[in-house]
Order: sequence, then structure tokens, then C-alpha cells
Amino acid sequence: MKLAVVAAGMLVGFVAAPAYAGQARRAPTQSPGPSVTVNGQTWTQQALFQRNVGGPGDMTTAFPPHKVIGNIYYVGTKSLAAFLIVTPAGNILVNSTYERNMPLIQKSIEQLGFKFADTKILLGSHAHGDHQEGDALVKQMTGAQVMAMAEDVPALEAMKPEGKPHPIDRVLHDGDTVTLGGTTLTAHLTPGHTRGCTTWTLTATEGGRTYDVAIVGSFGVNPGFQLVNNPAVPNQADEYERAFKVARSLKVDVPLGSHPSMYNLEQKYPRIGKGPNPFIDPAGYKQEVDLAEAMFRAVLAEQKKAAALP
Repeated sequence: MKLAVVAAGMLVGFVAAPAYAGQARRAPTQSPGPSVTVNGQTWTQQALFQRNVGGPGDMTTAFPPHKVIGNIYYVGTKSLAAFLIVTPAGNILVNSTYERNMPLIQKSIEQLGFKFADTKILLGSHAHGDHQEGDALVKQMTGAQVMAMAEDVPALEAMKPEGKPHPIDRVLHDGDTVTLGGTTLTAHLTPGHTRGCTTWTLTATEGGRTYDVAIVGSFGVNPGFQLVNNPAVPNQADEYERAFKVARSLKVDVPLGSHPSMYNLEQKYPRIGKGPNPFIDPAGYKQEVDLAEAMFRAVLAEQKKAAALP
């Protein structure tokens, strides 16, 4: 990992968005935050956040649905990932995104030749509205069993679009598995971004070979995240440390994520069918973890300095 850290001014003047578990999805109105250079590319904290959420309309504009590998398909938007895992016993949807995206996700599933009504299980990456606000509507439309990591349950229960209670049919814990029709996913607690942020792993077969797949919840430190002296999450930095330890312990051939930019979907999509599967990218996974950890350490150092901590 080649990286350099450049200090910048502390983030000030935030515009708040809905907060979950002591953190807020916020956009800075002044400082871009610290910057890091990883593998020859420099990012500010704000630029990395913007890379993930995209531009105006990207969260609610469909990306062409497509097969990723094996029985895994992409059915999300330009900047919010949703994955359909197809099995003989029905399908698993990972991430409902915003409730208003449900017609879009349904259409993407149907364009691939599958039925939205065959969704039997709904999983999520983490308890932020842009990834799991639509859970209640998916439950209403399909009857799918909604499963969530225990540490995210309070934040999910506070997420009530149009007053609808957030359904949770099964509470998961680190290391639990979810199986349907011969496909098994393992839930890995990778906290920090939210208390119950979850990275899912499974295997997929293509060309007679089996590949290790990871759907990363998030390792990002959004502008406005308080790593130091956080009254709601006193051990906030330690939770991120755990996430990076887990991330580096996983064997990943095919990295995916809650935002498609986390695995360079826009660059990989045009290469589908023109050679080796572009989503088989173990080096890309390591680079993304390196980038996220470098930014975390830069933000932590800046906040410690501002708080006069060693």
C-alpha cells in the first residue's frame, strides 16, 4: 500500500441529514477535510464521499441490470447498489435502497427475467436510509423475510418512511449464515459506518471455478462523522479498527459494495463479455480497503489533534 496523508482544516458548517446511531450523513459546507494519496490517486474526504453518492439524480436513476457472476445480479441505481441472488427456492435481495426506488428495482429484476414476487429474503448493508429505507415496502410487496444485524436494529427501527414500522423477522449476529436454495451468505460485523454495518460473503461459480464474493457494507468515514469524543458511540474509532481487521482477514476474489463506485462498476460494466469477467478483481478489493483505512486514519489524526489527544 502506497499512501500519504495531508492534513487539512477541520470540517465545519454541516448540513445535517437523518442521523442513525450517533452519526449523521452530512455534507460539509466549507472544508473538504483531510486528503490522502493511495496508489497514486489523491482524494479529499469530501471527494471520496461524493464518489460514493454520485451526482444529482444518481441515487434514483437505474443502472443497466446485469449479471455479475454465478447467480448474482446487479439491480440497483447509478450510485446505490442492490443485488439479486437467484436460487431454485426463491431469491435474496441485498439492499432495498430508498423506498421511492422500489419500482426501479422491480423493473430491473423483471428485465433480467426474474420475478420480484420471488424475493424470499431481504438483507441490508447498513442502517442508512439510502440503503434500507425500502425494507418495509419490499416486505409489503413480496412477503420476504427481513434480516438485520443486531447492532443496527435500533437505527432500523427508527427508520419509518411514511410512518411504516421497519420489519425485522430475524436478528443476526456476527458470523451468522443465511441459506436459501443452496446458496449461503455469511454476515460479518464490520462496524464504524454504522453500529451494525455488515459485509456479506458468499461463493459463486463460473467457468467451473468457485470464487469468493464480498458485498462490503461500508468502511467509509463520511464528512461529519465524529470519531473522537463521540457521546453516542464512545468507542467509535475502535469499531472502525475492528472493521478493517475483519476486511483484511477476508479472502475476496469478487469485491462488491453498497455503492457501485466502491468496486468501479462504471469502468467494469463496458468490459462484460469482452474477455475475463471484470468483476474478478482481488487487487481492487485490497486497494479499496487501503483507501478507506487511509482516510479513516487521516480523519482520526485530525480530530485527535483538534481535541488535544495523543
